[in-house]
Amino acid sequence: MIVGVLKEPSFESRVSLLAEGTTALIKRGIEVWVETGAGEMAYCSDDDYAAAGAKVHSRSEILEKAELLLSIHAGDIPAALQNRILIGIYQPLFERDRMSEWAKQNITCFSLDMLPRTTRAQSMDVLSSQANIAGYKAVLLAANLFPRYFPMFMTAAGSIPPAKLLVLGAGVAGLQAIATARRLGAVVEVFDTRPAVKEEVMSLGGKFIEVEGAADASKAGGYAVEQTPEFLQKQQARIAESIAKADIVITTAQIPGKRAPILVRESMIAAMRKGSVIIDLAASTGGNTELTKNEQTVTQHGVRIVGASALPSTMPYDASRLYGKNVWNFMQILLDKEGKLHLDFADDLVKGACITHGGQLVNERMK
Repeated sequence: MIVGVLKEPSFESRVSLLAEGTTALIKRGIEVWVETGAGEMAYCSDDDYAAAGAKVHSRSEILEKAELLLSIHAGDIPAALQNRILIGIYQPLFERDRMSEWAKQNITCFSLDMLPRTTRAQSMDVLSSQANIAGYKAVLLAANLFPRYFPMFMTAAGSIPPAKLLVLGAGVAGLQAIATARRLGAVVEVFDTRPAVKEEVMSLGGKFIEVEGAADASKAGGYAVEQTPEFLQKQQARIAESIAKADIVITTAQIPGKRAPILVRESMIAAMRKGSVIIDLAASTGGNTELTKNEQTVTQHGVRIVGASALPSTMPYDASRLYGKNVWNFMQILLDKEGKLHLDFADDLVKGACITHGGQLVNERMK
């Protein structure tokens, strides 16, 4: 079997597999073909792939010969491609038309962002591995933009109070943001609709803000869920109170297949101190503030609002390394002992990640 690693679109610096990640596949008797220049932005050269045993080919050769294709994004997959297996992060809940077309082309598509978020799937959880990077880089980006210190300083010229940071959403990205901000010396408050994360927040040194009456999010796979109007009103009031005191706000709340919830109104931003910074990690699905623009920085009321949905790509080597490990762990449940494909749709992970197969949309969530 030939597995092809495609070069990503120009906006993406990551790659599905680094040279070190190809070794495990080659040991299983699988040929790995890598598109010319696929790993350059992730600091992995064609020579690195060749030294690891992979073969470097043109895109057209890979699309023609490879049975299984690895690509993080769907955008550059040719419309005429047929009878292939694709593995990536294709956001099918937002790309229904594309998925329907792939079904007609008899493509078997596995989208790893649709994996059930269970204990068994943790080693394949691309959302968590990439969110961890996003949370870390969000704090570093905020520290770079913030015109004051993060930690408290006591100097001969006077004392500098620590920065006050508010994290909205204590998922993987939020928890990493808490840990990073605390290491930099900030005082951290955290809001989340899930009371179950309070202990984790406190263990990292954050103060947990509680609002009673939240809808149960225990089965939402780490995402936010839609809330009642009564709760939203209480939530807005509590967030407004905390934002007025915050220097930095990092927002992370998203709902699968829907627009990100608006947590920060313009009136709240107007109440913040001049020079404050908001990093919105939910920007790709609309953002958690009323002023967010994806991949842009907007300044309003003296506050910078950064739509930062692509932070994992700013650490392309480690992001690719972790992503490649996730992909390999998933591929192991698709392969038999001889390294041949064996798609067992009785397996909940195979079934959960599969979007199209046999000419049909097969994913239950898509249906």
